[in-house]
Amino acid sequence: MDLENTYSEAAGAIRNADALVVTAGAGMGVDSGLPDFRGPQGFWKAYPMYERLGLRFMDAANPSHFERDPAFGWGFYGHRLNLYRDTVPHEGFQILRRWVERYRLESFVVTSNVDGHFQKAGFAGDAVLEVHGTIHHLQCLTPCRDAIWPNDESVPVDPGTMRAQRIPRCSGCGGVARPNILMFGDWSWISDRTREQEARLDRFLGEAAGKKVVVVEMGAGSDISTIRGMSERLGRSQGVTVIRINPREPKIFAPHLQLPLGALAALTAIEERLAGQLTLPPGSLKIIP
Repeated sequence: MDLENTYSEAAGAIRNADALVVTAGAGMGVDSGLPDFRGPQGFWKAYPMYERLGLRFMDAANPSHFERDPAFGWGFYGHRLNLYRDTVPHEGFQILRRWVERYRLESFVVTSNVDGHFQKAGFAGDAVLEVHGTIHHLQCLTPCRDAIWPNDESVPVDPGTMRAQRIPRCSGCGGVARPNILMFGDWSWISDRTREQEARLDRFLGEAAGKKVVVVEMGAGSDISTIRGMSERLGRSQGVTVIRINPREPKIFAPHLQLPLGALAALTAIEERLAGQLTLPPGSLKIIP
């Protein structure tokens, strides 16, 4: 693969685009220092306590814990909540924002991540679709009602036992509150907020029909292929170019582009090509005698 040529093609597509759709999976957060939970070993490296208990990610990310043992259920999600609040989104988020501003692109973000880092990095909240919900909003576990509200709770967690020392409560019934996240084996997730986001994405895509659209996909694996599938569906429309950025699974068919890199490295390389075209480099003008 000629990476230099791919960088140039990607830069050209972005420079000439009318709209940008960012699609992102768990790999987007790796450059910020977040774990991606790839396979049991990756999950257990981040959470050795669960290895001792023989729990995989799909076991820990299950609403049944909130019913049987809320302190244990909130141990996992409280730890993640604190981690996401404390972590600064990497520079790649700002590179994407610069493209939107520099080329006056209409834009929308679609992510399977629940960390809220696109909003934290300055992306407009009404132009983000969080397909699995977000840890920054809560709902009743039962649920006693369809309300979804901002998560302003403090949830300290004992790292030795991975048990929460405080349990968020529903203001309606006083029962246990849970994150508004679609978990494994989930039957009580309230999807209203995500459905509203989907409706806004549909309106955005309708307005972008027939225009030159670039989809920049980052860190989306094939184990849970929601984001990859979204990118590929968009890529079947005329005038849409997909740039797939993935260090392990970059494959996508032409005319779309693939970069076998992490998100930050690939975005930085493309930005270098774009920024280099804004001004002439020193010595580029030569006087011929």
